[in-house]
Amino acid sequence: RHQLARQQPRINQIKSRNLLDPYGCSLVLYLKSEFIARVLHQGCKKRFKNSMPSFHTNCNKSIMMTRHTTIMFATACTLLLLSQYATVVHSFTSIYVIQAPAQRRAVFHTTISSTTTSPSITFLQSVAGDDDNNSDELPPFSSKEEYLSFLESQGGLPLGFKCGDAKGTFVPVEAPSMGALPIKATVVALDEPTDNWAAVFTKNKFPGAPIKVGRKRLADGGPLQALVINNKVSNVCSGGDGVADSEMVCEAVAAALNLPNGASSVLPSSTGVIGWRLPAKELSEDVVPKAIAALQSDNALGAAMAIMTTDRFPKLRARTLSNGARVVGIAKGAGMIEPNMATMLSYIFTDLAVDKVALQSALSEVVNESYNSISVDGDESTSDTVAILSSNKVPVDDSEEEQLISEFKDALYSVCKGLACDIVRNGEGTAHVMRVKIDNFPGSDVDARRVGKQVVNSPLFKCAVSGNDPNTGRLAAAIGSFLGKFGGYEEGSEADMTLTLGGRIIFSRGKFVLEGDDVEKELSDHMFHAGFGEHDEYPVHQKFVEIGIDFGEAGGNGSAVVFGSDLTKEYVVVNADYRS
Repeated sequence: RHQLARQQPRINQIKSRNLLDPYGCSLVLYLKSEFIARVLHQGCKKRFKNSMPSFHTNCNKSIMMTRHTTIMFATACTLLLLSQYATVVHSFTSIYVIQAPAQRRAVFHTTISSTTTSPSITFLQSVAGDDDNNSDELPPFSSKEEYLSFLESQGGLPLGFKCGDAKGTFVPVEAPSMGALPIKATVVALDEPTDNWAAVFTKNKFPGAPIKVGRKRLADGGPLQALVINNKVSNVCSGGDGVADSEMVCEAVAAALNLPNGASSVLPSSTGVIGWRLPAKELSEDVVPKAIAALQSDNALGAAMAIMTTDRFPKLRARTLSNGARVVGIAKGAGMIEPNMATMLSYIFTDLAVDKVALQSALSEVVNESYNSISVDGDESTSDTVAILSSNKVPVDDSEEEQLISEFKDALYSVCKGLACDIVRNGEGTAHVMRVKIDNFPGSDVDARRVGKQVVNSPLFKCAVSGNDPNTGRLAAAIGSFLGKFGGYEEGSEADMTLTLGGRIIFSRGKFVLEGDDVEKELSDHMFHAGFGEHDEYPVHQKFVEIGIDFGEAGGNGSAVVFGSDLTKEYVVVNADYRS
């Protein structure tokens, strides 16, 4: 109650949306067992009687929670409830408790057995930040389970959204000898049609059929009410009628959801093998109906996991605005990533009522500084899509419009930048992420970004990073190659250029500054400590190989930050047998 009093303005906003109980306090638990949830519910009734805080029970995924509120379950209350009823609680482990709006995130590991009279609670981790971890960088994780639990804590869907996914099989017409292959479909549905949506698509000259459908939807300006995403087959330049296949799947979604505007209010996306026909019949008659039957309004994590292909882990970022509105984004992508006005697949959901023009403007601006500033392998996909949809469930008062739109843009940038970095860290075979910062470039910000791309896409330098080899000559060569090839820059503009690696100056005024074995070891250690396992199924840390390129005061005003991955043997292995 002390924490709630400190956050009274936020509480009043939540109460106005009927999301908090009348006592001004809710107890919220993430549980792995529905049985445990029932026991604790009954136990709380006995303990608090008529004055107990309200429990809102949602049995889906066996989570007892208050929708869209922060989790406020104190250690003392855990001990009070569980110790008294330990004799009727079977053994279980891993209750994750998040305490907010206090500015800390705490994860507890609790073990109770039927003979325990005093349950033990071990404090495992506390991470600075509010309930949405409002840092662009995630905290470190020690296990896949901890990472997924963290994403689940972040992934509460905005009001008005539902997600569902399902699996199926198909036999590719182009390669029937491969037999039945798995395929997934993910459906995101809104409670009502929305005119407030925006999208950005690939500029690849061989776009997939879903891109063509999406561009038409955007040009027509009609409302959307659903997304449908499939993996395994990208529906690009196939032998059949790819657009008709995409529309067939959209029609199946519209019919199952009884959408008033039909298939035109469904935006399709596909990712996977290029050149194969979309198994539209299997998706429409089997997988999509199962995905719609699985729709739930609790969390976006399931959707983030379902859209994965060669991704090693799901990617999800979220922010909550001061009025309680949510901005939640998911993404997939691990290879064929050097986006041009988009990334592989990324979807952002918000319940803030932002009009279509403002959404499109904000998205286009943010994409340039996030998704367009990354590269895994220098290859632009034929299916790149970024879409944002508003359910309009949280209105914007005229008196707060300027502040809330500013907050929304900041949140959108944070979510997109975070997802973009996650994509690189999750790249196929990636074991290092490079962060290249360019300052005082004698050209535009776009040109500065191209310099950064030249560095992170250099096969020689990527290999050096993979081996923790501070081969600084390859870095300088990549920059010089760009300046020589593309020209247009004043002669001598590179004369004052300074290069840094791991914060140490390695090149200045046309000469390397390398002073013996100690420097070599320092640079190599920096790269080593930024590394991680190329098979890791979760991001163990958020470290980067830090590279600085500064053209000096005599340069210009161009600046950019670019993220890229190294090049490992695992990348070759993954892409040598991608289809199978």
